[in-house]
Amino acid sequence: MGMKARLAVGAIVGLAVIGTVSATAGSNGENGGSGGGAKAGSSASAEHKTGGARKDSAGSDGSGGAEAAEEKKAAFGGDGDYQVGTDIKPGTYRTTGNTDGTCYWERAEDASGGTDSILANDNVTGTSYVTVKATDEVFRTDGCADWEAVDPTAPAAKGTPATSMDGDGGMFKVGTDIAPGTYKSTGNADGSCYWERAKDAEDGTDSILANDNVTGTAVVTISASDRYFKTDGCGDWKKA
Repeated sequence: MGMKARLAVGAIVGLAVIGTVSATAGSNGENGGSGGGAKAGSSASAEHKTGGARKDSAGSDGSGGAEAAEEKKAAFGGDGDYQVGTDIKPGTYRTTGNTDGTCYWERAEDASGGTDSILANDNVTGTSYVTVKATDEVFRTDGCADWEAVDPTAPAAKGTPATSMDGDGGMFKVGTDIAPGTYKSTGNADGSCYWERAKDAEDGTDSILANDNVTGTAVVTISASDRYFKTDGCGDWKKA
């Protein structure tokens, strides 16, 4: 499994995931940690599903109508190599409910399998969004929950975005999963809390608007113009 290194480089902490190789091939797992599990009420968590409930084993979410149609959008499994344009379409996808960082994904420019071919990658706990581009050759996923297609330009789903979130919940869509505003996370130890504001779900270093590794208390303002907020190994976040 690829390991996520977080190195401070000036004002931006670059994700040094690129160049890692998954060592969990053939395993089946899913994106949890110090922030705890799913929270009730207005808290966004790894189990947050925009636009409907989690599907049961028969593939039905029990909601019917438009929400059921949303749940049944094109999806693919959490293990395997998929050729972009042939096996899967370019677009933005989401996986939820992954635990202990055992979900690994990778966008690659060719099928050589070498580290030089990696465009972006991540080890996921909780939820992850990723935009697969038409110029990508292969999308690799290992140990993740199934991926579902989402529309990154769609308006917010019914209901109010959460004002607190699981500090180890992964990646949240701003305005849909969580509300913009200033959030605080406390009790973080040894720089193990990582947060990131992102302008898109391509997950490359160019996607990062700001990020940090935190010991102690973290305070961050998530702008309404931000598209995603990523949190890993942090205490739960609450809107100030």
